[in-house]
Amino acid sequence: MKLEGLGYNKKIEKYLKDNNLSDFETGRVIAEHKERYIVRTSKGEYNAEITGNMRFTAKDREDFPAVGDWVAAKTYDPDLAIIHSILPRSSIIKRQAVGQYGDVQVIAANIDYAFLVQAVDRDFNINRLERYLTICNSSKVRPVIVLSKTDLIDENKLSEILEKIKARIRNVPVVSISNETMDGYDVLKQVIKRGKTYCMLGSSGVGKSTLLNNLMGRAIMRTETISSSTNKGKHVTSHRELFVLENGALLIDNPGMREVGIADTGGGLETTFDVIVTLSKLCRFKNCTHTTESGCNVIEAVEKGELDRNSYENYLRMQREQAYFESTVAERRRKEKIFGKILKNYQKDIKKK
Repeated sequence: MKLEGLGYNKKIEKYLKDNNLSDFETGRVIAEHKERYIVRTSKGEYNAEITGNMRFTAKDREDFPAVGDWVAAKTYDPDLAIIHSILPRSSIIKRQAVGQYGDVQVIAANIDYAFLVQAVDRDFNINRLERYLTICNSSKVRPVIVLSKTDLIDENKLSEILEKIKARIRNVPVVSISNETMDGYDVLKQVIKRGKTYCMLGSSGVGKSTLLNNLMGRAIMRTETISSSTNKGKHVTSHRELFVLENGALLIDNPGMREVGIADTGGGLETTFDVIVTLSKLCRFKNCTHTTESGCNVIEAVEKGELDRNSYENYLRMQREQAYFESTVAERRRKEKIFGKILKNYQKDIKKK
């Protein structure tokens, strides 16, 4: 397969030349299995590992390859590649690592669009949608809301859900589909363009794997029904993987996410809740927290019914979460700096002896 079919472009080519990487094999990470990767190049697919130096110098998870990354590698027969460098990313979707405060989990890199998939029969949660939107907005990835399993509810219920989204979320496309009847797929396919990279974000059981199978035109991923005992989705997709669709677009399937922790460093919260940001400009105090202050224009808008209370409370919740994440990162870096000084002084003492 030619690299252009994986999204290779002039910008990548220029970077390789400018940084003396032309002698390396260029490839894209199409799958990840616990720090072991599959890289596709113009010659084929390779099982890949990173160099020891990359592992030693990595400061956090963002310094490791992710699905969607372009890499410079050395390839060996029959199917082994060693990754020497990760090329600059145009975007990176990440969330707060589950149970590891101050750490991030990279979901995918070099993404153009993200499908935010929710099932209308059981999974629909507009607060979670706003979380996904915040992740996308901080990553500069364009979101598309995909409502699945519409065959399981009537038209009135679907209209009600669409109105709820319209009331709280602006300027984001919404596509309603049924994986059973294929309703809505003609609209969805108009969004999917050749050479662009898409990823799917959503909980387990919302129909992401079935959506991928339908877009591929054949069964690629195993699918299962919702658990009858817990009414929760089952983790069918166990790893991240990039697929090339028939029209030349690229789609990344991800395991379901029950937790969507905010690790926002790119202004995503402000973009998602731009109405609140606009209202806050008329608050009496510049450092207004929009919680208890008198003269808060945001609180006044909530009390008058001009701002949705649930959206307002969701904003405050994520704002606190973001602040805690940033303080945890700062504390971790402070400790690393102290440890670095101790290690440096220890090495000096060894040399003196």
